[in-house]
Amino acid sequence: MRNIVLGVAATGISAALGWLARTYLWRRRLRRKQAFFGLPDHSESLLVVNRDAGSSELAVHRYDVFALLELSALIKDCGAHAEVITQDAARQGFGERTEFCLGGPGSNRRMAAHLRAMLPGVRVNTDREPGPDRLAFRIGTEHYRMESGLAEYVLLARLTAGRERGTRPVFLFCGQRAITNQAATRYLARHHERLARKYGGDSFVLLLKVVNSQAYGPDVVELVADVTRAARTAPPAAAASGVPSGAGA
Repeated sequence: MRNIVLGVAATGISAALGWLARTYLWRRRLRRKQAFFGLPDHSESLLVVNRDAGSSELAVHRYDVFALLELSALIKDCGAHAEVITQDAARQGFGERTEFCLGGPGSNRRMAAHLRAMLPGVRVNTDREPGPDRLAFRIGTEHYRMESGLAEYVLLARLTAGRERGTRPVFLFCGQRAITNQAATRYLARHHERLARKYGGDSFVLLLKVVNSQAYGPDVVELVADVTRAARTAPPAAAASGVPSGAGA
């Protein structure tokens, strides 16, 4: 009987220690996730959505809706709350609340403002006329053209206004098409732990390529390059004047 009691006690102690260890690891992962996204318990965040560039009405593209759903799940996992607003209703600075901003500068004036203020090295061709440079990115001296349905680009950025305690980051998902915005949110959801280990609380700008979206949707994404330095460096005046007509952040 004594051996049975001791065995049961040992089993209970082992189970309790295992539960405590799992709880500790889960809480540590949660705190790291909250720190990366700037979303402590019960904090507020902002989801800024663009309008559908292909519609004359104030509509949101379905892929941007899917992106909002993925971001909402991340925010909920952190124990935080989200407010969804359209790009023309955002009237505040950044740093007070974590912000997730979707869409290119042609359909999201909030994105255009962020690019001008924080990523002066990024130029986006917002011409609506068909042509090889339509929606093309220029980052520093490099040029990235879109091949619709085959190779499309999106910028994924985490930016902070400073290192002060309590400053919240801004996440940008600036894609050439709505499906690339969703691809970038999905990439962030899948790789945020690796990104947090690599960058910590620092800003970063990644250029992603969505491969063959007409067949694979937003699921096949390649990391092209870390373009943080080029994106945050203002180009010389001569280079800026060489951007195709209608381009700009």
